Amino acid sequence: MKVLLFGLLFAGFFLGFEEMRMLGHMREAYLKTKTGMNAAARQRNLAQRQNVLQFQQTHSFWYSLEQTLQYSGLKRRFPHLTGEWFLAWNLLGGAGLWVILSVAAGPAAAAAVTALAAAAELGIIRALRRRNRKRTEEDLPKLLDFLGNYSVTTGEITGIFDQIGRYMEEPIKEALDACYYEATTTGDSSAALLMMAERVEHPKFKELARNLEVSIRYCADLGSLVNGSRRSLREYLRAAQERRGLMREGMINLALLSGMSAIVLLSIGSLTGINMVTLLTGTWPGRIGLILLAGILVFFLGRMNHLD
Repeated sequence: MKVLLFGLLFAGFFLGFEEMRMLGHMREAYLKTKTGMNAAARQRNLAQRQNVLQFQQTHSFWYSLEQTLQYSGLKRRFPHLTGEWFLAWNLLGGAGLWVILSVAAGPAAAAAVTALAAAAELGIIRALRRRNRKRTEEDLPKLLDFLGNYSVTTGEITGIFDQIGRYMEEPIKEALDACYYEATTTGDSSAALLMMAERVEHPKFKELARNLEVSIRYCADLGSLVNGSRRSLREYLRAAQERRGLMREGMINLALLSGMSAIVLLSIGSLTGINMVTLLTGTWPGRIGLILLAGILVFFLGRMNHLD
């Protein structure tokens, strides 16, 4: 009995120490991975600050992912979020969701729900980006009015951002504040303005930031720059209004096409005695028509996305 008790105690202590050692190795691997991911993000951020154009060419995937997080506002809500962590959490969450649903409902249903969850996440990010673009478009005239009211020298352009930023809304407010602090800390106003252009997803804001950077280098007249930006913004807003009109017209046309198609299918169904679902999925003409309708819908969504 004593030998058995001693053996059980020895096995318990051995397994306990093995578990502690395994947890220690897992912790070391986690810390090493975390340190490597953060270091890679810092190196990528430094490379982007040194040469934005070269960074876009050599790190196109990571640049696109980081810009998506920035434009959607997720970087503002979660300052330590990087492209690596975003991918890691998405892969971990997707794998966990798939495993849980596979046990509960089977692999096919798990894959479908996981795909729907990924599509929902992309839709939310897209909606956040669209909202930030709209806010930027609404705040740009006010930003230009503030810049036009200041009589500044080229060396003070980034300095007034600290005063203007408090009257702006996100995401312009964050971009102005970051530009001011970066220019104050590094003393490189040109690099700060170029980085400011990458923080907001709007072509006219990017154009304004790059024009301000050129005015610093060549001592251009800020008043002329602001007036030119106002004219350019008015033309852009007019063109944007026309695009929205085209999008509304396209949606109306698509709704009319869908309604007419449904009426035709119901009429055919009443003549043949076959319901619309069976007609679309159970016959070759219905399947061909369904494929054509799906192709028209995909083409329409692509054109809408291009106009947007």
